[in-house]
Amino acid sequence: MPPPLGPPTAPPLGPPAPPAPPGPCHVAIIMDGNGRWAAARGLSRSEGHKAGAAPVRAILKEARAAQVQYLTLYAFSTENWRRAENEIQNLFELLIQYLDAETAELLSSGVRLNAVGDLARLPQESRAALDLAMEVTRANGDITLTLALSYGSRAEIVAATRALALRARQGLCDPQELTEELFARELWTGALPDVDLLIRTGGEKRISNFLLWKLAYAELYFTDRLWPDFGTEDFRQALSDFQGRRRRFGRAV
Repeated sequence: MPPPLGPPTAPPLGPPAPPAPPGPCHVAIIMDGNGRWAAARGLSRSEGHKAGAAPVRAILKEARAAQVQYLTLYAFSTENWRRAENEIQNLFELLIQYLDAETAELLSSGVRLNAVGDLARLPQESRAALDLAMEVTRANGDITLTLALSYGSRAEIVAATRALALRARQGLCDPQELTEELFARELWTGALPDVDLLIRTGGEKRISNFLLWKLAYAELYFTDRLWPDFGTEDFRQALSDFQGRRRRFGRAV
């Protein structure tokens, strides 16, 4: 009589699966394509900018779920002040509408709102709404959403240089002791870490005077998708692409 069968033998365990590559801590996005999206539909540029608000909500939610700690959006550049006056007015009215509609959600979702740029140039009502939203969400810490408004990286670097030169002239600092870290603290973006991943929508492949200092070792991801059509799956694809990159930071590894 054959011996009774014992419990099935488990196959030998192989080596543990390698950990998933880390995702980006700081993602920056150049939200390009609102005007072309609107033109293709026979709509005004203002309607295109309005349509661009929906992806902000979706991408912020997805970034938080992916444990991105900093999300920085290029909302209005120093060069954008050259646009038609009515378009500029509409853009800042949209900013107020966004803040009125979203601040409560930002607060309850753990989002801290931040802004960088030459904020003194913003219209008074827009600046007041922005200051209020930043104050309300100041204690949040799950993710920092930074709006780059009236922002240009060259202007930022010049402003930091001017501030350091003035301090040196007053004898408050020694130019010989200036380091990259000390200089970075003077930037409008001084409180933000370096960018890990830059995403630009709309098909263009350029930086457009955005975060030049912070982008020193960023991974760049360009997509033809116009910003109003950029969705969560597109964002996930950008994150997946980032995780497939080998980041050497100058090392021969």
